Amino acid sequence: MWTIATYQPTSLFSLRPALSTTSGGQTLVVPTPFAIKMALLDVAIRGWGLEQGMAWFPALRDLQVAVAGPERLIVNNTFIKIQRLNKNGPADKQGTGIVGPLGSTIAFRAFVQFGGTLGLALAFTDKPMVAPKGKRTQQLSLGLGEEVKLPPLAALLAQLSYIGKRGSFMQLQAAPEEVKALNKDFVLLNGLTQDSFQLDGLLQMMDDCGPHLQFAHVNVFDSKALQVGKDRILRTVVLPYRLERSSQRYQLYQRLNR
Repeated sequence: MWTIATYQPTSLFSLRPALSTTSGGQTLVVPTPFAIKMALLDVAIRGWGLEQGMAWFPALRDLQVAVAGPERLIVNNTFIKIQRLNKNGPADKQGTGIVGPLGSTIAFRAFVQFGGTLGLALAFTDKPMVAPKGKRTQQLSLGLGEEVKLPPLAALLAQLSYIGKRGSFMQLQAAPEEVKALNKDFVLLNGLTQDSFQLDGLLQMMDDCGPHLQFAHVNVFDSKALQVGKDRILRTVVLPYRLERSSQRYQLYQRLNR
């Protein structure tokens, strides 16, 4: 069973690939499974509390994710000024006599404008979800090996307001619904392989949660390191988009009929 929600982007979307640097890098054109799952985890913790979010984390980590992009989208290229830590420590970069840890530099950024709505579809895997050792939830008293209630995907999706870089806001268009099968507009982002794809489609490198990813890896207050390729795995996905026209400043993509 799939839970589907449709969103209207209300601002430009931006999300750099996992292997890009802070100085530059093209943006992905749709959210990745990792970004979507982290957004759902954020909603769960804010709405239901930390302990409940931790109990739901294994189920959110193992979700199947599919997206249905808009008919058209435009990638806008630009250079912006950013602040980042000075490599040689605090310094007076502006000549004002004030020594600070940050310095200004120029970075390449790309932003996506959607020509339509974005559909998200989520489904649980067949793996049984068990409570972490010693953890309890707000609704259930759980012990090691005791099954946990699945998170309410419709309620989580209803409270989702942005995905990707902070400021990539999206507005829910209707109440999420459940369906048994997805229509042809949806593309599964985290399957082992794509059943079929179009040769002139758009190749994207998507990141996802690894099967052994723990809550400590994604907790910004924990020192446990997150390893790309192990805890945060990469998958190549071909999206049904063709480059229609481009220049130095933009690329226009049109969705292909499947």
